[in-house]
Amino acid sequence: MQLNSGVPAGPIADKWDNHRFEMKLVNPANKRKYDVIIVGTGLAGASAAATMGELGYNVKVFTYHDSPRRAHSIAAQGGINAAKNYQNDGDSVFRLFYDTVKGGDFRSREANVYRLAQISLNIIDQAVAQGVPFAREYGGLLANRSFGGAQVSRTFYARGQTGQQLLLGAYQALERQIAAGTVEIATRHEMMDVVVVDGVARGIVTRNMVTGQLESYTGDAVVLATGGYSNVFFLSTNAKHCNVTATWRAHRRGAGFANPCFTQIHPTCIPPSGEYQSKLTLMSESLRNDGRIWVPEDKEEKRAPRDIPEGERDYYLERLYPSFGNLTPRDIASRRAKEMVDAGHGVGERENGVYLDFKDAIERLGRDTISERYGNLFEMYEKITGENPYDRPMRIYPAPHYTMGGLWVDYDLMTTVPGLFAIGEANFSDHGANRLGASALMQGLADGYFVIPMTIGNYLARVSHQPVPTDHSAVKDAEKDVRDRLDRLMSVNGNRTVDDFHIELGRLIWNECGMERSKEGLERALRQIPELRERFWNEVRVPGSAADLNQSLEKAGRVADFLEFGEVMCYDALTRVESCGAHYRVEHTTEEGEAKRDDERYAHVAVWEFTGVGEAPNRHVEALEFDNVQLSQRSYK
Repeated sequence: MQLNSGVPAGPIADKWDNHRFEMKLVNPANKRKYDVIIVGTGLAGASAAATMGELGYNVKVFTYHDSPRRAHSIAAQGGINAAKNYQNDGDSVFRLFYDTVKGGDFRSREANVYRLAQISLNIIDQAVAQGVPFAREYGGLLANRSFGGAQVSRTFYARGQTGQQLLLGAYQALERQIAAGTVEIATRHEMMDVVVVDGVARGIVTRNMVTGQLESYTGDAVVLATGGYSNVFFLSTNAKHCNVTATWRAHRRGAGFANPCFTQIHPTCIPPSGEYQSKLTLMSESLRNDGRIWVPEDKEEKRAPRDIPEGERDYYLERLYPSFGNLTPRDIASRRAKEMVDAGHGVGERENGVYLDFKDAIERLGRDTISERYGNLFEMYEKITGENPYDRPMRIYPAPHYTMGGLWVDYDLMTTVPGLFAIGEANFSDHGANRLGASALMQGLADGYFVIPMTIGNYLARVSHQPVPTDHSAVKDAEKDVRDRLDRLMSVNGNRTVDDFHIELGRLIWNECGMERSKEGLERALRQIPELRERFWNEVRVPGSAADLNQSLEKAGRVADFLEFGEVMCYDALTRVESCGAHYRVEHTTEEGEAKRDDERYAHVAVWEFTGVGEAPNRHVEALEFDNVQLSQRSYK
């Protein structure tokens, strides 16, 4: 496996501009000769499809939803970063770049991150032109608020619905191109495999989720915009349909998978309320702007929060990190919350949370101001918990959220399989070992609106493809592989449900490869996952038929992929013998309990090559160079 990042030469501030000038271009009249397949219609996929359709390419876009508006991007709440410096508080492109590299604990590629910071300026202009209703100051200027890991206010927001509003902007642009005939959309279609012809990605195999029919599509390039894999933990903030299947099937076809163990734990989620809960609910990180996080100092006496005097409250983030306080990065805030609960300071009936308290903010700013900023989030919290956060502190606890790992891509966002691109959360490139809040929307839209439409043209202008018919042997072989897998799932006819296995896998991964990892725990997981996978293929029961609408079959295929992917995730965590960002190996910590990196041995991207189910994967590395941000121990104190 060859890992050539393709990062342009020259000063970092000039790399993207110089690269765009040196790219080969496709004549506008020739763009209609090229067919581009895009899988996924979230922010990255919808924006890429809309933009490429506008440019003149023939685009086929696929989603397993009934509408692009149901993509998980709508769940993003708090905001999107951009280095506009509207607050005149010292922000700049370089500061956003610096904060992102530092926040990722120096495990991301500098050139990609700097490009992201540059493009952030254009994203806001694009969204405003589309009519995205960002919050505004009294005088009409766009408002900003703070987010974790930064000391400036650079986060643009639309109350607690930023992801939804941005997706509506991309969706409208996409629908315009569908109406114009440049984009063709297939809803309720799940990608089951990538078609590779002579080492080049040329199409996909899908399953029509309504009829059960396998359908294949070919083109000149394939773009995966299929999101992350946090549902490997079973309980996560992700929508229940989110899965690893598209990227994992690409991995099985030769695409390297980078840093799979880099998974983010979000610090502000509603704690689980019972053993049979199937998903967790995110509460926006923006709440940490005005909410103060604390636990009772007395572990024994259980009192209502308002009955606990100020002197008996431990505002532990403000105590430990005076410079950043409640706005420390997500990985740090999550670990500290876990420490408090593990030490017996947990609150709530199940003693599995910490308080997020708005009492001081309401007294300082007034209830109306807090309602204007967070009203819909407060309503959501009250509907779920039955508790009024205006009168009683919220209860929060960390939960699996975003995944920084993904398919390895070069500077042009192409994977190790030529012609196969990955954008948004599906790739690894921008966030290192920990994503700063409000950067997911930024990356998805940067990749979709501004990067991939340029770089895919550079690829297409350099290749000379012959059309691949859908009866090509490579297409038929891929279809057969998919059909055999579906038939095998249907034929097991065991006595356990798919969810039984998913829950068991999720608990195992959470315990051994979640917020804390250890050599002993990871080795235990690597012994148990193959055993669990074998039981799955002998004991799972999938009712119904493959030739029809069958949601149990859909889940079974996804869990089967998680059972393979989870093993590589643990290999990655075991072989990265350091702590960095959200990858917290208990054997590698500072005296103050912070993540302790090993830059001499692990300042690289780990890229895994598929060698077969149950076989140890091959590990490759891309060395990371830090020419613009000095390697240093992260400190938010």
